[in-house]
Amino acid sequence: MKILVVFYSAYGHTYKMAEAIAEGARKIKGAEVELRQVPETLSEALLKQIGALEARKAFAHVPFITVEELGKADAVIFGTPTRFGNMCGQMRQFLDATSQLWMNGSLVGKIAGVFTSTATQHGGQESTLLSFMNTLLHLGMVVAGLPYAFQGQMRLDEVTGGSPYGATTIAGGKGERQPSGNELDGARFQGEYIAGLAARLSA
Repeated sequence: MKILVVFYSAYGHTYKMAEAIAEGARKIKGAEVELRQVPETLSEALLKQIGALEARKAFAHVPFITVEELGKADAVIFGTPTRFGNMCGQMRQFLDATSQLWMNGSLVGKIAGVFTSTATQHGGQESTLLSFMNTLLHLGMVVAGLPYAFQGQMRLDEVTGGSPYGATTIAGGKGERQPSGNELDGARFQGEYIAGLAARLSA
């Protein structure tokens, strides 16, 4: 059973969440979990200008995803930073290249989930997750979120991400905040939950 965790990350926040998602998915017996990143569309000069070039070295070892790989997976969990309440352009460009998979029905019935990172508490986390799901539903995928069985998303004692639509983190306006323990726990929960669903379908 193959689980793909496909992400885009500029400063490393979404990558850290992706690692936690993969960690959770690996708890399911028989799950082969692989991380993939979508190709960068920004120039090296621009990445340097926005301060992302150095941060990206932390996950430079993660291979880039190919469209063909999606069709071979039993489940795909997508991670994207929020851009104006929606997925980032890099992820959008990659998903726009999946039309052949859509035409062939290659992703129909496969489990999918989404996680995200925003600069602020109200920076579009839920709108990003929900609007991302539109594409997954068009591809015929079965969408799974982060159930309230993960009660960490109901905490009131700290500022934290997490919603029933997927795991989230808050990066801060300058990227100064890293995913909290609770947010990483939510990502692990979602990864394990989706891998478990995929295992049941595969059986």
